[in-house]
Amino acid sequence: MTELHVDPRIKPLFDAIVTKDDTALGVCLADDVVFRPPTYWKDWQGRDAAVMILSNVIEVFDDFQYVRVFNNHPHYAFEFHAKVGDLNAEGVDLLTLDEDGLVTDFTVVMRPLKTVQVLREEMVKRLGVG
Repeated sequence: MTELHVDPRIKPLFDAIVTKDDTALGVCLADDVVFRPPTYWKDWQGRDAAVMILSNVIEVFDDFQYVRVFNNHPHYAFEFHAKVGDLNAEGVDLLTLDEDGLVTDFTVVMRPLKTVQVLREEMVKRLGVG
């Protein structure tokens, strides 16, 4: 696979997700980041909530890889492929940075529906939230 060009301003977050580094992930998020998962209607507010959910999702995903990156500072999109159990998943992380380079908005869009439902079930087991 061709190496992806990632804007240096968002590369720390990209690397934190790819390497499953919760500490580095937290450093990249603003205190008041808004996280919108594909499995739940509620927006999650704050760094701690976002790190908790994302770190669990990263554990649930198998064969996770980013396949395309769209750089349009301060907005970015990371397209990913992964597996949830034996089901394939495709998705996009939509990100917005503030003037300090921290993520203020993190929205995940994912398909197909069956995989999103299985991910939701797993998140409910792990955290009591989907």
